[in-house]
Amino acid sequence: MTVIIAIVLLLGYCAIATEHITNINKAAVAMFLGVIVWTLYMVAGKQYVEMMYAEEYADFLGGNVSNVTSLKNFIANYIFIGHVADICQIVLYLLATMSIVDLLNTNGCFDFISEWITTRNSKRLLWMVAFITYVLSANLDNLTTALMMFAIVRQLLPGSRFRMYYGAVIVIAANAGGCLTVIGDVSTLMLWVKGAVTPSSFSGAMFLPSIVAVAIPTSLISRKLPEQMDINTPRIRYRGDDTTLTRWQRILMLFVGIGGLWFIPTFHNLTKLPPFVGALCVLALFSVVNELCNRRLIKSDQPFFRPTPRFMQAESIQTILFFIGVSMAISAIQETGALYTVAVWCDQYIHNIYVYSLILGGISAFLDNVALVLTSISMYDVVGMAESIPGMDPEYLRSFALNGQYWQLVAYSGGIGGCLLSIGSTAGYALMKSENVSIWWYFRHISGKVMVGWLAGLGVYFFIDSFIR
Repeated sequence: MTVIIAIVLLLGYCAIATEHITNINKAAVAMFLGVIVWTLYMVAGKQYVEMMYAEEYADFLGGNVSNVTSLKNFIANYIFIGHVADICQIVLYLLATMSIVDLLNTNGCFDFISEWITTRNSKRLLWMVAFITYVLSANLDNLTTALMMFAIVRQLLPGSRFRMYYGAVIVIAANAGGCLTVIGDVSTLMLWVKGAVTPSSFSGAMFLPSIVAVAIPTSLISRKLPEQMDINTPRIRYRGDDTTLTRWQRILMLFVGIGGLWFIPTFHNLTKLPPFVGALCVLALFSVVNELCNRRLIKSDQPFFRPTPRFMQAESIQTILFFIGVSMAISAIQETGALYTVAVWCDQYIHNIYVYSLILGGISAFLDNVALVLTSISMYDVVGMAESIPGMDPEYLRSFALNGQYWQLVAYSGGIGGCLLSIGSTAGYALMKSENVSIWWYFRHISGKVMVGWLAGLGVYFFIDSFIR
């Protein structure tokens, strides 16, 4: 049964990777995959429970005789529910942070981006887009940042054939910024929730490699652009009344929203409560500020509001559903012991975290990087610094400790490697839909430049890790 579950999982990953060919929503595939593998696990649950939970199952029975009903109840209420709790932590966090971003967008708090970008110099414009995307994706989730920047670039460069290059830089910067912080991407958030990294140490380790991974492709892509670009300067909407927020009110809301997201790690360290509790606290405070700033708008006869574009709402929901499905599938294969077998094989025949990160980054170009990173995270447990395993190299073992190199490189190579092809990340898929970018065009014009930046960033990480730390 383990072999069958593994084959089903691989087939599901292939279906996810070929969404651009089959036109089947990968979130739907992921959810169906999660249900199927847990159903298969339930069919052969007896052998897995006896192998991994013999003592716990005996306590659960309390001296009663085991039967099919008791076995299914144990799996559902003891094994499965634990994974559901972990998944719900991430989902609640995402819902809270996405609500904050939605309120920021509704109140025009990101209008400063369009107001700031006024240059006609194409290269300067490209660097500004890359910088803004990188910074925002490190604070917000990278998909929302990418979608928002696509819309801004489309508004600035209507009908321009060079817009695809700007979109590619947005994908790279969004994924690089996402792997800079523990709140920038769902995979880095998983590392934090798992207890594999701490926010400050992780950001410190990822800072220079992620910047290099963005700067080199941006520099190379800028050579493809002409000297000047015709930009469409957006007009600021004015109603002639006092129902819209002032600039200082928008700055206040932006400060509270972004600052609140940065406060979440501190809240977690102080209370030891899960990160989603801090996110809900920030959302509650931010909602109060929103009510105070919009008191005139709420009382007006013709309230003015800016609804979030439907495609942004749809992509956000799809991201959550996709994460739920993939997490369920990975948790099922983890309970079979198959991931442990793969980890042992990697320890014996690869035994090098840098080689593993290269393999992961390469595969991430074809398969979804989030699914691969979550699988890699689930393969190992966080090792205590004083822990030792007979026959295992102590230096290699420390790579899996808190803030170990394995966790950092998995996040980096998964995020940047997913930019090697447009089908490797959710932001890349969004670019294909937004600008009708083909895989072949992306491969010819972007993939090589991303690879140079990815390997250069990996070299920077290796240098710092080997000679400075």
